[in-house]
Amino acid sequence: MNIVFIEPLGTCGCQSEAAVAALKAQGHHITFCPDRREDEDTLIECAREADIVAVSNIPLRRRFFEQCPRLRMLSVAFTGVDHIDLDACRERGITVCNAAGYSTHAVAELAIGMMIAVYRKIVGADAITRLPDNRQGILGCELHGKTVGIAGLGAIGSQVARLAEAFGCTVLGYNRSRKDLPGVTQVDKDTLLSQSDIITLHLPLTPETRNFIDAPDFERMRPHAILINTARGPVVNQNALYNALRKGHIAGAALDVYDCEPPLPVDCELFNAPNLLMLPHIGYATREAFGIRFGIVVRNIEMWLAGTPQNKIC
Repeated sequence: MNIVFIEPLGTCGCQSEAAVAALKAQGHHITFCPDRREDEDTLIECAREADIVAVSNIPLRRRFFEQCPRLRMLSVAFTGVDHIDLDACRERGITVCNAAGYSTHAVAELAIGMMIAVYRKIVGADAITRLPDNRQGILGCELHGKTVGIAGLGAIGSQVARLAEAFGCTVLGYNRSRKDLPGVTQVDKDTLLSQSDIITLHLPLTPETRNFIDAPDFERMRPHAILINTARGPVVNQNALYNALRKGHIAGAALDVYDCEPPLPVDCELFNAPNLLMLPHIGYATREAFGIRFGIVVRNIEMWLAGTPQNKIC
């Protein structure tokens, strides 16, 4: 089989080579594309003769699959697959597997870090420290004793619940199905929004979750509430968030995801929103998570070759 990694996956060369050694020993040909390039023609040229492709979060659309006729398996080094044209894959009989679970601790820890950063005004305090001012006027809040509402109680949401409880928080949870998690009181969406001091989102992007938080939802929140989104950008209506912050319907927010992948357009309205912490989609990006991810990507390929695919999306 011709196996092509069409973008770097964040591991060093020796680690990558060690992970694919067994595949090479079985006679499979492995190609690592050294640079991340999102130009579709370049991607097609790299993968045209591939039987298996590994990709992270570069969007792959219908034309890519139409121009890669040998492709039979796609190993996605990401949890979400909304950047992949799954309909095109189904039509062509291409198996798609994701890397579920690789970034659970990374994203959960960042979500907690974002809560603390907003509450303690860490970014602003750093800026003031570099100026000839003092800390006068900087008054933060403690995470301890707050009610944290978690929308989405999958692996990441459940880990956030454990961490929040360790900080002394009351934890509310909203999930499509019932989850029995120690220390978590499962509630409906309205209760989550109206009773939480902090609302953190850990939902996949689906037609049902798009604009899960919209203008009317901000009006249900407490005026001192803050919103954390490390899930997918369109889970929150971006314009509604901007207006909620500008009008003081909520006290603040922190985002790691947006309607499009960073870099954001220079006229993005969120740049002018008050009390908003913005990160460039780094929730999954730790050395530990990347090592786990590469292992899952390779294992998915090995299991597919063995006829027993895991983490199968379609």
